[in-house]
Amino acid sequence: MPERTGMRMKHGPVIDILIPAIEKDLGTLPYAIDHLRRYVQHPIGQIYIVSPASQRIRNLCANKKCVFVNERSVLPITKQDIHYQSSRWNRSGWLYQQLLKMNGDRIVKANHFLVIDADTVLITPHSFLAGGKTVFYCRDWSQPEYFNTYRKLLGVKALRPRSFVTHYMLFEKTKLASLKKKIEAKHRMPWYRAIIHCINKKKQFGFSEYETYANYLYALAPGSVLLKSARNKSLSSNASSLNEKQIRRQALKYRSLSFHKRKIYSKVSRA
Repeated sequence: MPERTGMRMKHGPVIDILIPAIEKDLGTLPYAIDHLRRYVQHPIGQIYIVSPASQRIRNLCANKKCVFVNERSVLPITKQDIHYQSSRWNRSGWLYQQLLKMNGDRIVKANHFLVIDADTVLITPHSFLAGGKTVFYCRDWSQPEYFNTYRKLLGVKALRPRSFVTHYMLFEKTKLASLKKKIEAKHRMPWYRAIIHCINKKKQFGFSEYETYANYLYALAPGSVLLKSARNKSLSSNASSLNEKQIRRQALKYRSLSFHKRKIYSKVSRA
């Protein structure tokens, strides 16, 4: 039976949601959660927040009826096992978060799960399954190194119909598991170690979980996916400044908002 939320009907299979987060995301995360429940047009099972040990995030999960997952339980490695940095930048935590997302099939219960960045807020209705097809929200530019790593991982070039790096994506557990198994079979090591091994550590943007998974699915069956423009807008204001009038105005042009320059509530590193 379809689920009714407010004035909207939610159809299709139940999906879970997974959000990696750290404490500095607390300025946006509550709004991200509320807007997921408002705008995702599928019945939602559980919302999982994957985070370092944090009482503040645990409290948010309790208040928002989400499931807290300690990130150390997700992978057999930690950020300290990833050495991806230069004298000017450190991308170890950024890569670790992507690996956490790619092991989401070991966390969630539903066969389909939506991964979304903690700084991104949906402002229009979103469907991720339509007519038996997966809906991918896309943009028109990407990082060339993402596709170099893809070729190293899978031994083929990515077809790259558009860029799939748009802050959120629906994963199917069985297909994600098959991707990781294929990587392991080719490299004869755990999939996460293969990814770390294949990245050019001299490049600041060396891997994308979204580009890798979506291009893998597209190569398997182009007719099984639908591509839509993401129409995401990056803002430097705080999510707390959003009101209904602003959302309606932004929604005339955009589907989602990302608050990349957030106020940092406490100095916390991903450990």
